[in-house]
Amino acid sequence: MPSITINGRSLDFTPGQTILQIANANGIEIPQYCYHEGLSIVASCRICLVECMAPNPKSGTLEPFMGGKLLPSCQQTAVDGMVVMSDSPKAVANQKAVMEYLLINHPLDCPVCDQSGECFLQDYSYEYGRGVSRFEESKVKNPKKDVGPHVYLYSDRCIMCTRCVRFTREVSGTAELLVQGRGNKEEIDVFPGVPLDNELSANVVDLCPVGALLDKDFLFAQRVWFLRETAGIDPLTASGDNIWIHNNEGRVYRVKPRANPAINKWWITDEVRYGWKFVHSEDRLRSPMRRQFGALVECDYTKAYDDVVDALRAAVAAGKKTALVVSPMLTCEDAFALAAFARKADPNAILALGHVPFVGTDKVFPAGAREDDPKAFKMYAEKAPNARGVKRVLDSFGGEVLTYDQLLPRLGAGTGSSDINALIITGNYPADWVANDFLAALAGKFVVLIDTLLNTLVDKASVVLPGATFAEKAGTFENARHVLQAFDQAIPVIPMAKSEGQIALDLTAVLDGQPAPREREVPVVIETTRGQVAAGAQVALPYAQPFVAASIRRQMAAAFPALAVFADGVRLPPEPPRAQSGMKMVEL
Repeated sequence: MPSITINGRSLDFTPGQTILQIANANGIEIPQYCYHEGLSIVASCRICLVECMAPNPKSGTLEPFMGGKLLPSCQQTAVDGMVVMSDSPKAVANQKAVMEYLLINHPLDCPVCDQSGECFLQDYSYEYGRGVSRFEESKVKNPKKDVGPHVYLYSDRCIMCTRCVRFTREVSGTAELLVQGRGNKEEIDVFPGVPLDNELSANVVDLCPVGALLDKDFLFAQRVWFLRETAGIDPLTASGDNIWIHNNEGRVYRVKPRANPAINKWWITDEVRYGWKFVHSEDRLRSPMRRQFGALVECDYTKAYDDVVDALRAAVAAGKKTALVVSPMLTCEDAFALAAFARKADPNAILALGHVPFVGTDKVFPAGAREDDPKAFKMYAEKAPNARGVKRVLDSFGGEVLTYDQLLPRLGAGTGSSDINALIITGNYPADWVANDFLAALAGKFVVLIDTLLNTLVDKASVVLPGATFAEKAGTFENARHVLQAFDQAIPVIPMAKSEGQIALDLTAVLDGQPAPREREVPVVIETTRGQVAAGAQVALPYAQPFVAASIRRQMAAAFPALAVFADGVRLPPEPPRAQSGMKMVEL
């Protein structure tokens, strides 16, 4: 295999790789602005220029490559035996010059810039720039622009890396952005009357290495160094896109893409980026409720659980069946725990996959690209993250397992006759999904609703149990490509709510006759970042053992051969990146 030496390290590489790609793959830092793995290479920022030596084809001796001039490492393909230096005096002088040019007209507004703390210009100014500015003339000032429904453009902060322009042409294929003007009057802008408004528009904010393109939704909301990153999976569609959930003190502030070339590349849709708001909705269900004298009243979990268990036992005693409707918004672990409880309460219980919503049609970006194109990005019309995972789990239990459409006639929709007397219905949808025929079929039945938001089903429920959203629990989703991916819990569950899996374990404990705990809630400490006072929250106390997704996956694999994949076939979330301080510590 050919090899190359970068800053004294000998590295193997694949023919065709550029110097910068080899350096990035091996953890060698070479400054870069305009380069991005998912975009074309333009070599315009010039800060990645390196000095190269290569063996003479005739004599084999090392000689200055291309006459000794500095070469852009992002564009120059590697040569076997090449020696590259990004830390030579010549390369360092270029880095300082580039940084000086970029900062000539850049405003000194780091204290009020949203990008502060995750800005390449800040980092490189510290690492590669000069300690003082030699520019004494007036700076060129450019306006702030509203370029689309999600994005602001602060033109005077732009360094003209053109990542955003290339994204709209090469990935989204919508080409709303352009470069206009020349010299120090050069600006990014939109075409007249064409706002930056496509399904992937906010990815340009992630691409921007400085504070030029900012997210309206996150503007002035939180300092980034206070945010914790939790690995998540798209909770709204069948794509399985990898995401980071940025949170602080028990609250989600933004969602950003997590790079995974096999699933979502480096991008997510605006739908996924902004679809988490229901987590903190005022319409969250926040307490168990039971129907008393025809009206729903708040109660504690003990009374609610007793009502559920008594009703299911009564249905079995009367020769009727229980049906469990598992939402495709739930995790595989939730589905397993709920199905295990339902079959324990009623060995003949019907297991059904809940309604799978579809909106529009699948779309591939850029328009006209093939779905199997390595650079193509697909947006799914299926608006449920785990329909396949829930179906996989329910099928493993055997017995009567139905789809939502098959369940409706069994409930008596259209006929009025049914052998089902009790239902456990789960939701967790971000919007009301219930159709009139489903509501009508619930008449006369004991309905247990486990959900997160107020909806029309609440009025039909006999018992309501508040569930947890995707950000408040860990678990596994199976996407449209049948890839099983685990994710972590980002924030604590809101007070008096529980994850669906925990509710299932609690109901199983009550069914087995275990006594209720004396306390209703228990305090927990919310992990915060350095420099902040630790926050706390009250969470509902479990009646059984705590629901731990990893433990449930092991139980699933041991219980059914069909679920053995959950033991070793689930892609686990990565550890969140840890910030490394550049400050040297000296022992006194």
